[in-house]
Amino acid sequence: MMTVVKNTPDMASSLVNGILAIKPLASLAKHQARQMMIKRAHQLGIPWKAEVETLKARDWQYDVNQVKNADLSYPEYYLTSFHAYESGNMSWLAAFEVEPAAYAVHAKIWQDAGAQGDTKLRQNYHNILEKYIPKQPLQILDMGCSVGMSTFALQNLYPNAQITGLDLSPYFLAVAHYRAAQKKVKINWVHAAAESTGLPDASFDLVSIFLVCHELPQSATRQIFAEARRLLRPGGHLAIMDMNPKAEAFKMMPAYVFTLLKSTEPYLDEYFSLDIEQALIEAGFAAPVIASNSPRHRTMISQVI
Repeated sequence: MMTVVKNTPDMASSLVNGILAIKPLASLAKHQARQMMIKRAHQLGIPWKAEVETLKARDWQYDVNQVKNADLSYPEYYLTSFHAYESGNMSWLAAFEVEPAAYAVHAKIWQDAGAQGDTKLRQNYHNILEKYIPKQPLQILDMGCSVGMSTFALQNLYPNAQITGLDLSPYFLAVAHYRAAQKKVKINWVHAAAESTGLPDASFDLVSIFLVCHELPQSATRQIFAEARRLLRPGGHLAIMDMNPKAEAFKMMPAYVFTLLKSTEPYLDEYFSLDIEQALIEAGFAAPVIASNSPRHRTMISQVI
């Protein structure tokens, strides 16, 4: 039985959508969202602007040549504005700002976490992985790996595993490649769509999707789940860490903050209305284990049937 797709936002969300449909207001909201993150970062002692200027000063040609697939065709949904960048993830600035933005955004998850909020969020995810996946995976795929923050964290958790990081943005992957060289670690970086990776069948024990699904239309999420199912070995696990649409933190979020959030996340309504548990079952996974790993986030772990 197919899941009914529910794309109808609630009244508050519909009001915000109406505001964001007016281009000058949408542009203002995106600008405000970005400035708020930069200000928060500097209040926390995170040198956002200095770090970005350092990265801008590098010659990135070698790194991008090492990872870029020149023949890749990008899905249409990906070539849109994300995170206050008009060109979305397809720009150097977006790639240079991923790390400080993560620290700034996740600083507000817990009242006393500050700059350690991002580390705590990832650690809680890893604690859940260890609890529900007792056998250590030897081959791991990090889908939507961005600049490698989630990939390097997985490598620290599973030091004996061979890890592949996959992303659609060559700019993100170039930064990931550079960071791997800095850390002197070996990661297999793949420039491909998560819906169609080109990787061999049954080649991974764990596929991890960290803070990606909320950036996808429902059709892409379903295709990615099907691809993860193809890539996993018998008994393998798919682990998803993302926003929890049922969390009280989102229900209680002030309207202006919700507006800023939605201005940077074009597919948030689709994500919030997706029955993700049923989508996993339809893709060939067992009913997932669901665990909270922050007041705003949940981890879902599902095993291949």
